[in-house]
Formats: sequence, C-alpha cells, structure tokens
Amino acid sequence: MRRRYVHGYSGRERERLNDQAATLAELIHHDTVFPPGARVLEAGCGVGAQTVIMAARNPRAQLVAIDISPASVAAARRRAARARLGNVAFQVADLHTLAFPAGSFDHIVVCFVLEHLTQPLAALRALTRVLKPGGMLTIIEGDHSSAYFHPDGDAARAAVAALVAAQARAGGDACIGRRLYPLLRTARLTRVRVSPRLVYVDGSRPALARGFTLDTFTAMVAGAREPIVGGGLLDARTFARGLRELRRTARRDGTFCYTFFKATAVRR
Repeated sequence: MRRRYVHGYSGRERERLNDQAATLAELIHHDTVFPPGARVLEAGCGVGAQTVIMAARNPRAQLVAIDISPASVAAARRRAARARLGNVAFQVADLHTLAFPAGSFDHIVVCFVLEHLTQPLAALRALTRVLKPGGMLTIIEGDHSSAYFHPDGDAARAAVAALVAAQARAGGDACIGRRLYPLLRTARLTRVRVSPRLVYVDGSRPALARGFTLDTFTAMVAGAREPIVGGGLLDARTFARGLRELRRTARRDGTFCYTFFKATAVRR
C-alpha cells in the first residue's frame, strides 16, 4: 500500500517539482479555493511545492500538510518559512494510517500522489475517514500516455512508455488521471466532477516550453533513468536519443501537449 517514488528524492527532483508547481500554478490551482476558517489536509505534500501555492492563495484557511518522507517534510517546512506563510503546519505521517480523529477536515487535497500508490482505492478510503460529512476531496493527477508532440520521435515515445512501465513495476499507475472518476465513485464519494487540464506548448510560448516541456516533463523522464535503463526497460542509447527528441519539441517549430485531471468529490 505504500508509496514507492520512481523519480527518487534527489536535489534535482526537488527542483523539478518546484519548477512544475510554478509553471502550472494557474492551470491547476486557479479554482483551488477554501472558505475562511476551513481546515484543510494536504496528503503527500512532498517538498511543499503545491503547499505554498495553496496556502498563499487561501490565507484565511488552515492547512495541515503531511508526507511519509521526513526529508521532504523538512524541505517543505523551510519553503513555507521562506514564503512567510503562517497558515500551514507540517507533519511526517503515512496517509494510509492517519492518526487524526474521524471527520477532522473540511477539505482534503491530494496532488500527484495516487499515481505512486499500489492501492489508491484503499488510500482514498483512509482519507475519507478523516473528512467531515459534506466535506470535499480534491485529487489532481497526470496521465503520461496523454503526451504527444511534434516533431514526433520513436525514441521519445519509447522513453515515455518506459517511464509508464517503470512506474507500473513499482506498483503505481502513471496514467491514473483517466481513472479518477471511477476510483472516486468506487470509494463511495458523491458529486464527483472531473476537469481535464490541457497543457499546450508551441513556439509562441517560450516560457512554457522551458518551464513545462523541458524543466517539468523531460526532466521527469530524465530523472527516471535508473529504473528505466538500470531496470532493463530501455537501452541507454535509445533512452538518450529519446531525451534529445523530447528536448527538440521545445524549439520554436515544435509543439507539446499533455493532460492533467482535477477531480472533486464530496463525502456522503
């Protein structure tokens, strides 16, 4: 049931997560709004990249952010301190075995976490226990197989497919975004709504090409070299060529598309 993070916990991965959060803040969080006084749990906060965005946009809500990694929680706490955010507290905790009393939170947010879990449905049920009746759960996930680009490249597609396979081998699902609606319904949540969030990049958007195509998506694939190449899913030469092909799509005559999914649901 535990989280096995295929991308690792390197300093470069922390940078990538921060780049991703900054680049996608408006796309993902323009409608992440909590009422004043709301008590909010962020489960699986990692290094706090999403946490600081939500806390800054909701200064009158009280956030509790948890992660299973003590190093990540320490990094998140430092990041929030630098941002001078006084409405968020951090704890080391496993979202499967939360110590909070039932119905402790008005809202729960889970961002880019379910994809790494071997039993996401069990995680949703554990989270629902600490959500108040009528409280809202927000889930944000990607779908790596939704990526398509120009110029196309066999090696680039092979590298992305190998990342999906590596995550599956670790027990996760890199394409879980498309499964959010049935997962939430199976978890017996109601008023389920799923909103696709498309990232489209072309030569007229050089900042997005840098922030997403290169520093988020391609960096994510590059960071999984060990489970991909070391794990025998793709040979080193093809992997390197795949990264070059992905980087090529960030030039002025290239394009890149990717779909995230944001779901909301209410506890009965």
